[in-house]
Amino acid sequence: MLDLSTWPFERLQAFAAGTNDWSQLESVRVVAQQHAYDSSQSRDARRHWAELSLLANRRMLHRGVEGSTRELRQEFALRTWVIEYLGPDDDNSAWSPDALGADTLATLRLSPLDAAASAGNWIELPIEQIRELRRYKNLTAHLERLVGHLRPGPTRDLLLLWIETRELLP
Repeated sequence: MLDLSTWPFERLQAFAAGTNDWSQLESVRVVAQQHAYDSSQSRDARRHWAELSLLANRRMLHRGVEGSTRELRQEFALRTWVIEYLGPDDDNSAWSPDALGADTLATLRLSPLDAAASAGNWIELPIEQIRELRRYKNLTAHLERLVGHLRPGPTRDLLLLWIETRELLP
């Protein structure tokens, strides 16, 4: 097993760009995210590490429904963390609160009202529908931390409804 934790940024970036192996990409994602969280580094360096973590995570995406949910949740959580701790950047959609809000909504097929209605009797639903409601709960986990960074408007209003709906989901 490779110890990627000691690799410099450029080597890790090239490695991530050159592999399609899920476990190797996951290792890059984790190492890069750890560097992003390292408060001894500059804000710019931490953003670069976060971008590398997102690159690896996005390359892992679409490996199946469950994998996609996992990677999307990880992406949303990291982007929210960067916005919270390193500050938003509307010039880079990865660090834009409004872009993250829109990206979150794009992953949710049901409206908050439809999800809430389904959640009311979730125990009686087929397992596929219960899984879908759990998926929504996972994909909206970051919203309470994100919503304070959003501009007033329809996206923020809809995400506030999702925060309320999330409490009802199984």
